[in-house]
Amino acid sequence: MRILFLGDVMGRAGRRAITEQLPRLRRDWQLDFVIVNGENATSGMGLNAEHAKALLEAGADCLTLGDHAFDQKDMLQFIEGEPRILRPLNFAKVAPGRGHRLFEAPGGRKVLVAQVLGNVFMKRAFDDPFSAIEPVLKAHPRGGLAQAVIVDMHCEATSEKMAMGHFCDGRASLVVGTHTHVPTADARIMGGGTGYLTDAGMCGDYDSVIGMDRAEPMRRFVTGMGKSRFTPALGPATLSGVLVETCDRTGAALSLRMVREGGLLEPAGP
Repeated sequence: MRILFLGDVMGRAGRRAITEQLPRLRRDWQLDFVIVNGENATSGMGLNAEHAKALLEAGADCLTLGDHAFDQKDMLQFIEGEPRILRPLNFAKVAPGRGHRLFEAPGGRKVLVAQVLGNVFMKRAFDDPFSAIEPVLKAHPRGGLAQAVIVDMHCEATSEKMAMGHFCDGRASLVVGTHTHVPTADARIMGGGTGYLTDAGMCGDYDSVIGMDRAEPMRRFVTGMGKSRFTPALGPATLSGVLVETCDRTGAALSLRMVREGGLLEPAGP
């Protein structure tokens, strides 16, 4: 299967890039399944129902969230009726929705998507992500019940993301990090056939400070004082993520490449 994972959608610019470019990518790249992290799609803080519908209509098969999962209050109800949206497995036990799902893909194939939150440097302590993902992986063996297994590791620390990659090696088709909005250059296939990327980056305006208009963050860094709220940058957005091709028989990653489409973040030339 050809599976595209796109990193955190950041505000209006990120949403526009998804709606304008994803239909073309699905067609031209002959994608079988698309996962989009949408947790910053609404004003940079959470995802509301209207914007979730727009991302799904543009061609996303699954939307993952993160630590801002329920910043937009209508998501508390909307997620209960929309199984294509996943919140982290190890979020509060009383949280609505679910953290993993087995999705249908073309040809009767199935894709397991799961998301967990890291603990290191996060604002609050969540349940252990490793013990949260373990029973899900055991119940959905790669190449068996699920032809592909995708894990979104949403956290700050690169070390914790890397540890999750090793923890899932041989059991997941792809482990990809989200949350920091800065794409890393370490896409690789691990020894057990698991594709890995520390952070997918964001779908947003990179002429910014992690997707926010740069004036206010810079003011706070320079002066230590805030003047106004952070607002998402509205310039041309780059779609950032990773494209993985998996073996239907084993679920292992056959090829893996980072994605940079449009906007300002084009790969450097020779």
